[in-house]
Amino acid sequence: MPSYTAPIRDFQFVLHDVLQIEKLSNQLGFTDASRDVIDAVLEEGGKFMSEVTAPLNQVGDQEGCKWDNGVVTTPTGFKEAYQQYCEAGWGGLTAEEKYGGQGLPHVIGIAMAEIQSSANMAFAMYPGLTHGAYEALLRHGSEEQKDMYLPNMASGKWTGTMNLTEPHCGTDLGLMRTKAEPQADGSYLITGTKIFISAGEHDLAENIIHLVLAKIPGGPEGIKGVSLFVVPKFLVNPDGSLGARNGVSCGSIEHKMGIHGNSTCVLNYDAAKGWLVGQKHKGMQAMFVMMNAARLGVGVQGLSQAEVAYQNALTYANDRLQGRAITGTKAPDKPADPIIVHPDIRRMLLTIKAFVEGSRALALWTGIELDVAAKHPEPEKRQEAEDLVAFLTPMVKAYMTDYGYQCATMAQQVYGGHGYIAEWGMEQFVRDARIAMIYEGANGIQALDLVGRKLPTGIGRLARRFFHPVSVFIEEKMMDPAIGKDYVMPLAKAFARLQTATALISERGLKNPDEAGAASWDYLNMFALVALGFMWARMAEVAKQKLAEGVGDKDFYETKLVTARFFMERMLPDTAAQLAKIQAGSESTMMLKAANF
Repeated sequence: MPSYTAPIRDFQFVLHDVLQIEKLSNQLGFTDASRDVIDAVLEEGGKFMSEVTAPLNQVGDQEGCKWDNGVVTTPTGFKEAYQQYCEAGWGGLTAEEKYGGQGLPHVIGIAMAEIQSSANMAFAMYPGLTHGAYEALLRHGSEEQKDMYLPNMASGKWTGTMNLTEPHCGTDLGLMRTKAEPQADGSYLITGTKIFISAGEHDLAENIIHLVLAKIPGGPEGIKGVSLFVVPKFLVNPDGSLGARNGVSCGSIEHKMGIHGNSTCVLNYDAAKGWLVGQKHKGMQAMFVMMNAARLGVGVQGLSQAEVAYQNALTYANDRLQGRAITGTKAPDKPADPIIVHPDIRRMLLTIKAFVEGSRALALWTGIELDVAAKHPEPEKRQEAEDLVAFLTPMVKAYMTDYGYQCATMAQQVYGGHGYIAEWGMEQFVRDARIAMIYEGANGIQALDLVGRKLPTGIGRLARRFFHPVSVFIEEKMMDPAIGKDYVMPLAKAFARLQTATALISERGLKNPDEAGAASWDYLNMFALVALGFMWARMAEVAKQKLAEGVGDKDFYETKLVTARFFMERMLPDTAAQLAKIQAGSESTMMLKAANF
C-alpha cells in the first residue's frame, strides 16, 4: 500500500523563509497567524490526513460510490473520516470568524489543499467544493443568504457544489437550457439537468447547497442571460432547521477513470426552489469567484498527485535492487545496486522533485497574493494583487495539472512493471491526476484564456504585474556572485524569450487570431517555466544565505541548490524550443482541411 507524509519542512521553508508570510500576515490583519500557529496547523493537518484519509485512498478507488434509486453511499470509512474532519475544524480554516471559521490566510488553505489532495484526492473534493461555494456566497450572496448558509458550510455540517455543465454544453455555457421561473415570493423554480457535478449527492452531510447556473426567461441571449441561484437539497426553515426535500435528485453517478471515491453526479432539477445570488443575468460574475478558486485548487491537485507519487517512487528506487551502476558497484554487500544509482531513474525523480517544489512555491505565492487582494488596506495594492492572480490562474491550473500528470506517470515508470499493478497504488495516482487536466476548464481553454483574455487586458496590465517583479529581481541579482551565474542568468535568458514571444503573439494575434490560438499552449508552458524559474532563483538565494549564515539544516539547503541547478540546466531550456514553435506561426496547424485529418 502506498504511503504519504506531508512535506512540512518544505512548506515552512517557502512560507517563512522565501515568502516571509509573518510580515504580510501582520500587515493584512492576520494577527493569529504566527509562525507557531501556522506550523502547528500544517503539522497537525499533515498528521490527520496521513493517518485518517490517506489509508482510505485505495479503499475509495476500489469500492467507489454506490447509487441506489437516487441515494448515493460513499466508500467504507469516508463518512466516519468526514465527521472527524469536521470535528477537528479543518473545513473552516480560512472561513470568516463571523461564520464560525478560524480566519486564517488563504495561503494556508492552499497548503492544506495540497496535503489533503495528496493524501486522498477524492475525499478532499467534498470539502474542496464546499469551500468554493462558500466563497461565492460570501462575495455575492445577500446578508440573509450568508447568515443562512455560511456557518454550516464553514463547519462542514453542510457541503456545497457548483452546477455549470449540461449534457449539450460544457465550455460554451451560453447554450445552457436550465430555466429559472420567477415566483411571487421572490424565489425561482429551477428546471433542467446538470452533469459532471462533483460531490453532487452523498451521505456525508445532512444538507447539500447547490449553486446553479440557469436562465431567467426573457433575459439576454447567450452567456449574458445566465444567472446564479442557491438551491439547497433540503429547504431551510427561518429558524435554521431543515424542511422539506427540494426538487433536486441524483439521476445517476458516472463510472470514471479515476477519483472513484468522489460522487460525480447527474442532477435533475424539477421545479426545485432556488434563490437568486447577486444580480439577474450576472451569474457568471458570481460563479467566476467559485471557478477561479476551483481552478487554483485543481492546479494544486496536479501538484499533489505528483508529490505523493514521487514520495512512493523515491522509496521504491532506494529499495529496489536491479543491476549495477555503470560507473561501478555501489552496494557490494548486496546482489545488485538500488535503482536510484541509474542516471535515468535520477532524471525522472529530479524532474518530479524540481516540478513539485517549484510549483509549491508558485502556488503559495499565488495564495499570498489572494490574501493581499482581499485584505490589503490600500486599494491600489489590492488591485495589483488581483491582477497578478488573474494572470497566474490559467497557468497554475493548466501547467500544474498537465505536468503533474506527466510526473505521476514518471513516478509510475520508476516502478517498471510493478507500477502497472494496482496493489502498488501508482496507477491510481495516474488515473486520479488525469481528470485535473479536464475539469474546471480543459487545459487548452486555459491557454486560450491566457493569450486571448488575460494578455490583452488593460493593454498588457495583467502581464506587467508578473513581468515587473521578475525583471526587477533579474536586474538586482544578475551580478550577485552567490546566485548570478547559476540561477539568475538562466532565468534572464528564459525571461527574454518570454518577452519576445509575448510581443510576437500580441502583434500577430491582432492581424490573425489563429496565430494567438496556435501559439497559446506553447506560450502558457513557456510562461510556467519562467514562473517556476523565478521561484527557484528566489529559493536558491535564500538557501545560499542560510548556508552562509551557518544556520538550519545544511543538507536541506544544499539539496535545494542542487535541485534548483537541475531545473535551470535541464528544464528551463525548454523555453527555447517553445519560442521556436511560436515563431513558426499558425500556418502548418491551420492549413489542413478537416476532412484530411
